[in-house]
Amino acid sequence: MNSTETSPFHPHQNHAGADADAVAMAELLELDAEVLRAYLSELTDWLGELSDREPGRIVDLGSGTGTGALALARRFTQADITALDLSPQMLHRLSKKACTLGLSDRIRGVQTDLNEGWPHLETSDLVWAAAALHHMADPDRVLAGAFDNLRPGGLLAVTEMDFFPRFLPDDIGVGRPGLEARVHATLNPGPSVDWTEHLVRAGFVLEAKRPFVVDLPAPLPAATARYAQVCLRNLHSHLDGRLPADDLAALDVVLDSDGPHSVLRRDNLTVRTTRTTWVARRP
Repeated sequence: MNSTETSPFHPHQNHAGADADAVAMAELLELDAEVLRAYLSELTDWLGELSDREPGRIVDLGSGTGTGALALARRFTQADITALDLSPQMLHRLSKKACTLGLSDRIRGVQTDLNEGWPHLETSDLVWAAAALHHMADPDRVLAGAFDNLRPGGLLAVTEMDFFPRFLPDDIGVGRPGLEARVHATLNPGPSVDWTEHLVRAGFVLEAKRPFVVDLPAPLPAATARYAQVCLRNLHSHLDGRLPADDLAALDVVLDSDGPHSVLRRDNLTVRTTRTTWVARRP
């Protein structure tokens, strides 16, 4: 997903429904964390293998509702984690979850606009930036701040989604086959950003770059259906005027909670996506 494209994992900012968008976005982020928990465990385990010592202080850059912060807290059980996000609503949800899980003494949220610069923080061992950098006005400036925040030998992990999750079979029983492929072709026209040069410019040494392929077959847990519905609904909101009317109508049928072709009624959903992580070290 290139930096100029709209992501279904970030809310709209420019209309009266921004609060409703934020609520929907929070649900989507939480469903993503639930459905893809095994992937998150694999990723954090890999970071543990690359670290030169057990991280004591971690920064989650652009934390949202805490997908990264909570996964990191589960993996690095002695670490204190600072979650940075612009949205007080997202940080409030993270705080409630951390309290419920008994992690409120280890996870704290800091509301900040990283486009205006980094807040004053203690030196960290690991900075986590998942699906966040491409939304920054000046990613290089944010990376420079991460470099300054890390101790020598500390790691930065940058993760980006290569393409939006896919859920549906080719023939969904309504409309023309290949609907989801056409949706993704419309919203994913270009290659993903490669952060390697940006990391090197900021002074980092690239340690590793790894794609994580997520391919979850049916049958899947119940949360997957709601995850698919919320994700596809977010995509739909960016498709008016960009997709043929018959495809939009078919997508409406799939998104209808009560109809016979509803995504909520399907037992053949899968989850297919790829996410790439760059791990860089401060010399």
